[in-house]
Amino acid sequence: MKNDSLKEFINKNRDGFDAHNPPETAWKNIESALPKKSEQIFLNSLVFWRAAAIVLLGVSVYLFVAKNNSKPEKQDVAALQGFNDLESYYSSLISEKMNLVNRYQTQTGLNEDEITQNLKRLEAMYQVLKEELKKRPTEDVRDALVLNLLVRIDLINQQLNKLDRPEQKSI
Repeated sequence: MKNDSLKEFINKNRDGFDAHNPPETAWKNIESALPKKSEQIFLNSLVFWRAAAIVLLGVSVYLFVAKNNSKPEKQDVAALQGFNDLESYYSSLISEKMNLVNRYQTQTGLNEDEITQNLKRLEAMYQVLKEELKKRPTEDVRDALVLNLLVRIDLINQQLNKLDRPEQKSI
């Protein structure tokens, strides 16, 4: 209710209020009486944000370098251990089968054939891959090593089958 009466009074006497303009110096006096706006606050906040950006950049670089130079993780160590177990199993299998092939060749007086030569080439490639694994232990190199072992086992099995065939014909 009071608001409405005040509003009414202002609307009725608007011309009287608008007739008087304050002097130009009044606003300057009011402005000078107000506390000055400090530019230092702006500069401090700008300096603060610059410092924060530098710290963030430094932490990011540190984390990036630390991640790339870190020691192998447990997963890598476990994968390497799994590879070592696999390698020892396949190597022992290859060794056993090669002993059978060599024994049979010495008993029958057969010379080395193409399969045996290929096995020697695969062994040389295997040694190169082992050196690469020491330099760059990646999953691709491990896979290539396992594939090499599997191919060698397959070739030895082919050699054993080839050597067994003449025996089967004579029986």
